[in-house]
Amino acid sequence: MTEHARPHDAEGLAALGICESLLLALLERNIISQEDVDGLLEDVATTHNGAIAASSEPERHRAVVSIVESIIISVRG
Repeated sequence: MTEHARPHDAEGLAALGICESLLLALLERNIISQEDVDGLLEDVATTHNGAIAASSEPERHRAVVSIVESIIISVRG
């Protein structure tokens, strides 16, 4: 991977930022519980952890897990 962002990287980062903001807004407004947010994010991490062994690009799945784990920390803040 190069140091320069590719166009689809920007799309992914925008989507990630929107989703994280939505989760935080839903949580802050008591529309969903912390338990629901944790479960959703843990499901995503578990799915990508499971895909690592079978993937031709395991580093992408590891990166997703790392990002999701960072989001888990930020929403538990």
